Amino acid sequence: MPESVTAPQTKTKTKPKVERPKLYKVILVNDDFTPREFVVRVLKAEFRMSEDQAAKVMMTAHQRGVCVVAVFTRDVAETKATRATDAGRAKGYPLLFTTEPEE
Repeated sequence: MPESVTAPQTKTKTKPKVERPKLYKVILVNDDFTPREFVVRVLKAEFRMSEDQAAKVMMTAHQRGVCVVAVFTRDVAETKATRATDAGRAKGYPLLFTTEPEE
């Protein structure tokens, strides 16, 4: 009679599945009053962009009405959008950054 061979049973540890946090877009909304140089300065300071990157983002928002600046987790996106908007308000400009979920 043939003998059956059984594999030894091993206990596998299952890792709990951790979902990645949802990401949010920070969006620059164009206005006709905030000077372009100021927008570039805010983008460089708050979003750590180079002069060229900031100028391109500013021009895209100017031409299209809005531009996605960056994508972060919700807390970071909201903090950066608020700080950038507040920088404009502090100088009396209607500069606006918003956030929305990335799809």
